[in-house]
Amino acid sequence: MSDSVVVGLDVGGTSTRAAALSLNGVRLGTGRAGGGNPTSHGAERAAAELLAALRAALADIDPTRVRSGVIGLAGAGRLLADPQGRAAFDRAWSDAGLRCPYAVHGDALVAYASGTAAPDGTVLIAGTGAIAAQVRDLRLDRTADGHGWLLGDAGSGFWLGREAVRRLLSDLDRADPPSELARRVLAELTGSTEVADRPRATAESVVQAVTRRPPVELARLAPLVVAAAREGEATAQALIREAATLLADSVTRIRPAGVTDPVVLGGGLLTGDTPLAAAVRAELAHRWPDAPLHTAGDGAAAAAWLAARDLPEVTEPAALHALLVPPAA
Repeated sequence: MSDSVVVGLDVGGTSTRAAALSLNGVRLGTGRAGGGNPTSHGAERAAAELLAALRAALADIDPTRVRSGVIGLAGAGRLLADPQGRAAFDRAWSDAGLRCPYAVHGDALVAYASGTAAPDGTVLIAGTGAIAAQVRDLRLDRTADGHGWLLGDAGSGFWLGREAVRRLLSDLDRADPPSELARRVLAELTGSTEVADRPRATAESVVQAVTRRPPVELARLAPLVVAAAREGEATAQALIREAATLLADSVTRIRPAGVTDPVVLGGGLLTGDTPLAAAVRAELAHRWPDAPLHTAGDGAAAAAWLAARDLPEVTEPAALHALLVPPAA
């Protein structure tokens, strides 16, 4: 059994991580490459990054030892429905010397598995975007939000950035002195904290600065909100409270009241020591007081565990999870 190897990949828009692990818990290799999401980068480029990460992880391993693999990525359904995209991934898998099968799962499932081995539960992810998903028998069952910046992603990094700009524009419309958060946003967008004698002129400069950039770049303002909230700035703290409520509301759409299965928190805004993570934890604990809360961890290792649990020699998946998936720091 210890001679068998499983491979997991956690594929994101900015990086691709791979891990090769033995079934006795030894990490045999890791790899990292650029963004490998076919939706944002195209199938051929995504497959090239996938191959680079695989080759790095398998550098000291005979690929014939690999028994199974899992690729976790956002938009897994789109890849599976695209023959050309799937063919590109198949070629990358083969070019890495792998002859075993692999499965493709959504990144929400991989994030969930990185936090717990429980077959049923919920995962809430907040980064640039936001989504909640219900897991049943380690399969995604229902999801809430994740509708993108234009129609959803309530409580996400994009939402925080957009709402911070809106608060700034409201201050300028009223000709009120901008709040401390608004001043920081103004400086980030225009390079100055000065408000023109005619505040409308400054508001127009803010709007122009935002509309010249891709809309999703508003998420880059989220760290300003987080930092200001940590310092006790009132507007930022109000935004954090509202975001936490919106994220918990997304969970409420798919998670029944009173259940005690675990909730896993993922995404940069919820896995770090941020005011939003603390506020979301408090909100979820209030709504589901008996449910354990976990933090998402190593997605590549979790993907490898998902690959391993379907092997016939794996009889205790939960015990294997404790070996393969390190707890979140």
